[in-house]
Amino acid sequence: MLRSIEQLLGYGLFAKNDDVGKCKDLLFDDRWWTIRYMVADTGNWLVGHQVLVSPHMIVKADWKTRHILLNISKQKLEECPTPLEHETVSREHEKKIFQYFGYPYYWSGPGLWGSEPFPIATDAVLAAQMHEEADSKKENKKENHLRSFKVVKGYDIKALDGEIGHVKDFIVDDKSWALRYVVVDTRNWFPGGKKVLLSLDWARSIDWAESTFEVDLKKEQIENAPEFDPEQPVNVETEVRLYDYYGRPMEANIDKRLQQNIGNPFL
Repeated sequence: MLRSIEQLLGYGLFAKNDDVGKCKDLLFDDRWWTIRYMVADTGNWLVGHQVLVSPHMIVKADWKTRHILLNISKQKLEECPTPLEHETVSREHEKKIFQYFGYPYYWSGPGLWGSEPFPIATDAVLAAQMHEEADSKKENKKENHLRSFKVVKGYDIKALDGEIGHVKDFIVDDKSWALRYVVVDTRNWFPGGKKVLLSLDWARSIDWAESTFEVDLKKEQIENAPEFDPEQPVNVETEVRLYDYYGRPMEANIDKRLQQNIGNPFL
């Protein structure tokens, strides 16, 4: 199903029934538009460290109780090598985390999650082989493509003919953890403004330094778009209505979901 990123903030995280904190932020990969980690607010536990929860760890998300159940123990999470709270989550840090848990590198294959379209359990021996193959390739160990939702929230949205709103939220597929839509708040840009939904297929570019997000649409199109109600689920009917309004082919979006191996089209 499709879920709101903003609404995931505050969800309780439970490592085999032990409370390990709440989700305070989400980090997504700016090349694949996919959530890679939840950042936990652990209270007085593990103060000063970033506790990162990978979708690989998630057994179940209980949307009614706002609890996310994990397949690891609290001790296992506590002993995981993690960066300090003020440090960037570099590729080198990610390697240590994935090697520690025996997960395959998500950047080492054609799918969203390495060789797979979803964050599923992988044989430890196979994961180790994938690590060895990936590590043998030249890459910048300080490379970092992770972006904080809390930082990107508020980025200005630029249409082809000027600014039209700002990033309010993202809509994520809770199976693949791929971002599908951006929620745009237009209230400060024209009278009677509203929230609208835009597919990430229509993104042209992002200027991370200038905090701007450009889309392949005109202001008038966005201004007259169907209003988005965050209290209502984003279902197939919502998607079909959205694509029909913009005159864009829905089939391309469906194909992307099935293949799960297409990276960010403008990076």
